[in-house]
Amino acid sequence: MHCSCVRQTDLPHTTRLAADVLYHPERVASFYRHPVRDLASFQSAAGEIEFSAGQRAALIGALEANNPTGPSLRRLAEPGTAVVATGQQVGLFGGPAYTIYKALHAAKLAQWLTGNGVPAVPVFWLATEDHDFAEINHVWVFDSQQRPVKVETVRSAAAQPVGGVTLPSPPVEALRAAMEGLPFCEETARLVEDCYAPGVAMGAGFGALLRRLLGEYDILQVDPMLPEFRQLAAPALRRAIAAGAGLSNAVLQRGRDLAAAGYHAQVHVEEQTSFLFLLENGKRLALRRQGDEYVLNGRKFTAGELTDRAASLSPNAILRPVVQDSMLPTAAYIGGNAEIAYLAQSAVIYDALLGRMPVAVPRSGFTIVDSRSCRLMERYGIGLPDFFHGEEALRQRIAEKLVPQQVAVTLNETAAEMDGALERLRAEMAAFDPTLSRSLDRSARKIRYQIEKTRRKAGREALARDERAARDAASLWGLICPERHLQERLYSILPFLAKHGHELVGQIYEAIDLSCADHRVVAL
Repeated sequence: MHCSCVRQTDLPHTTRLAADVLYHPERVASFYRHPVRDLASFQSAAGEIEFSAGQRAALIGALEANNPTGPSLRRLAEPGTAVVATGQQVGLFGGPAYTIYKALHAAKLAQWLTGNGVPAVPVFWLATEDHDFAEINHVWVFDSQQRPVKVETVRSAAAQPVGGVTLPSPPVEALRAAMEGLPFCEETARLVEDCYAPGVAMGAGFGALLRRLLGEYDILQVDPMLPEFRQLAAPALRRAIAAGAGLSNAVLQRGRDLAAAGYHAQVHVEEQTSFLFLLENGKRLALRRQGDEYVLNGRKFTAGELTDRAASLSPNAILRPVVQDSMLPTAAYIGGNAEIAYLAQSAVIYDALLGRMPVAVPRSGFTIVDSRSCRLMERYGIGLPDFFHGEEALRQRIAEKLVPQQVAVTLNETAAEMDGALERLRAEMAAFDPTLSRSLDRSARKIRYQIEKTRRKAGREALARDERAARDAASLWGLICPERHLQERLYSILPFLAKHGHELVGQIYEAIDLSCADHRVVAL
């Protein structure tokens, strides 16, 4: 295994806020309680935690409802033990690969903190409360030719929290067929089949699969839809209701502060935003704040009425991490760029409701490349950033490598000679008549364009003559930038396990570098 780094700023869609969190934390210090990710920051965050014996006992009791007794649960029961938290929507068959990367990052950071005097255990928050079923009813894998294949379940679940959605017939056979021909396909499909029996709920299947894949890391799971956790969440939700308009105003001001600093607010907030949903009749329904009351489809609730129903409330994206950390003694939170951006807004809610906040840690990211694909990239002289300009641009880059050497040399010589001649002519024209010099600039651009056009035509002709290179281009594109997405954001971990074997999980764990903020390319 060999790892190389690509700066996150070279990846598509990296925002200015994300870039500064990663590489210039001093610039975002006013938006995060602990902007620097060093041992002193983790010690400070852990030192702020006030978690009574009663709270800890209640937490352990709730965790025992869906976690086997093990070292992590026993350590968390001890006074002073902190949590490294992460989480993800409960997507079909484990969701995108970065779900696993988050969990492994949390496990590795917890181990490092414990070794440095801050006892900690990893905890994974199963986002079973979310209700956008279309986001999680499918999974992407690749076939033996590294072509993307979408596997989905079509069950409708409008406004229902996704964790409780049952799957009468999980599409395991479609998954098996999609990955047929990969060396460890059957082993991987059987593992999924064991976790997703007919009638399984989305949350239960997701949790079971994570436990099977990550068992040796003893990562505790929180399912916020369980009654035990609903009771633990209720006090923070009551405080959010009591804060009312003051909380909304604080978040609105934080949005203005972010904009003034040149950043974006990840979640759109209005004066009527309540940060709350009501769980009722199996659905998760958004509440709007209207003065001192809350409105839902024409129905009105007083703050007192909602306070009495706190165990039936669910937080939105900004309030959720605060509710999570009211239940957990969290010293660090592992999240993607969007989640770390949420926390820039959530920070004012942390101040108002908890008086503490964990260190926000951007998750590790990976692109996994097999040995053959690695050799092809070396042969054609391409790296990960070359995939971010589209498939046609990648094909053109490969095609250029196939142009006969003498043709390439002649094209380069022609371009250089033309540039030299144009420079000499420009100097003469400028002395004679400056307006003619400007006209020559336009003509020069056209000449250069035609030379480059000829170069591209030669490349396309070379690619057309070399069918193997065309297949290489399609294979590389399908593996590394499927559907124009980063590999980790589209594909599940499952096809990688089916291709490389289940020891890949341990290899990824070893590849996580807690001191490196870059995206990592792992060549196997």
